Amino acid sequence: MNNAPSFDINTNSNPVQTVAQPKEDNEMLRATDKITALYCRLSVEDTKDEKKNGKEDLSNSIQNQKAMLLQYARDHRFSQPTFFIDDGYSGVTYDRPGFQKMLDEIEAGHVGTVITKDFSRLGRNSALTGLYINYTFPQNNVRYIAVNDHFDSINPNSTDSDIAGIKNWFNEFFAKDTSRKIRAVQKAKGERGERLTVNVPYGYMKNPDNSKEWIIDEEAAQVVKRIFTLCMNGRGPSQIADQLEKDKVLTPTAYKNKQGEKTPHTEPENPYRWHESTVVNILERKEYIGATVNFKTYTNSIWNKKQRENPEENRAIFYNTHPAIIEHEVFDKVQEIRKQRHRRTATGKSSPFSGLVFCADCKQKLYYSTTNYFEKRQDFFICSTHRANKDKCSGHYIRAVVLEDVVWKHMKEVISYVTRYEAHFRVEMEQKLRLQSEETIRVYKSV
Repeated sequence: MNNAPSFDINTNSNPVQTVAQPKEDNEMLRATDKITALYCRLSVEDTKDEKKNGKEDLSNSIQNQKAMLLQYARDHRFSQPTFFIDDGYSGVTYDRPGFQKMLDEIEAGHVGTVITKDFSRLGRNSALTGLYINYTFPQNNVRYIAVNDHFDSINPNSTDSDIAGIKNWFNEFFAKDTSRKIRAVQKAKGERGERLTVNVPYGYMKNPDNSKEWIIDEEAAQVVKRIFTLCMNGRGPSQIADQLEKDKVLTPTAYKNKQGEKTPHTEPENPYRWHESTVVNILERKEYIGATVNFKTYTNSIWNKKQRENPEENRAIFYNTHPAIIEHEVFDKVQEIRKQRHRRTATGKSSPFSGLVFCADCKQKLYYSTTNYFEKRQDFFICSTHRANKDKCSGHYIRAVVLEDVVWKHMKEVISYVTRYEAHFRVEMEQKLRLQSEETIRVYKSV
């Protein structure tokens, strides 16, 4: 049997790789059944640095970490060396498959020693790294060694142990400094109109001659146009999704996979099953009018990678950066329609005022309420806040027939005024329309 270790990396299916034991280590295997965890990590930033510098054999690379740690384990006769690998994972987070698998083995009592190239490979959060080194590992009787930092937990009184906390702090500072520089570069690129997204929206594709340029994908663009047309005709997102599924239209993910394009989403079991959220995302993307939109999302810190939606006023929008699929006027009309959207009640009844009536106190919508047992005069609107929590707002309530009477009375008054003072009304409306037109022209010129 060949006992030569394998250096193949397969992080997608299994972050753990065992190493065959040399024959001379058989006596040690009888002494202990615990493994020696050799943990290797390489971040995306490290990989970019390698490519930028044109080097393939840097000390931080996974292959070199594996070779170094295996040689160290062999030289010091550590039993059952087993690799736990995270290739392409940042050190600021500990939610890494290889690291979590190693923790599972540690908590199960299967690990005797953990060895890394240095502290930074374990992590770049000084507080959590110190917690693992000073608490988690000792609690589970695990010895920890950072080779290049000359740290060994079996010698707690050594000078290198005393400065371990300082080294971890410097590793964290390096992560923060790198993040700060990357954010500054991204901010500068975004503010001058360079696209920050790497994923091309459905309906577009990258120009084969220039990867930074978007061109229209005619087949997908027809689906996008159809979605906007259906919305203009009064269809809601769920109705549009159902129609696309019925007509056997591939979802954006399934379509891109069919075209051989990379996508961050996994292909669904049913390639024709459109979701309401997918339709909404298409209807709200300004990219379809030829605009580049940067800073759509943001993160709070390097420790929390959760993407949060940025308010519209904090985004940077650049118009006419690529061919438009949807006309600007059509897009604006769809947004107006969506603002006034309302759900049909379970009874199938609806009111022309649904989504348009608001509470005078809490400013939230009034829900349209009805049942199959109600006569028309019994239908009513009630404050949504009050219905959810009676302590937050009083029970504002109005019958639908009363609301109709109020609106109709107001319409009669307006019609009467226009009839009596037509000339004055005409002048006022023309002035208002002129001001609106001037403002629209000013906005378009500014972009």
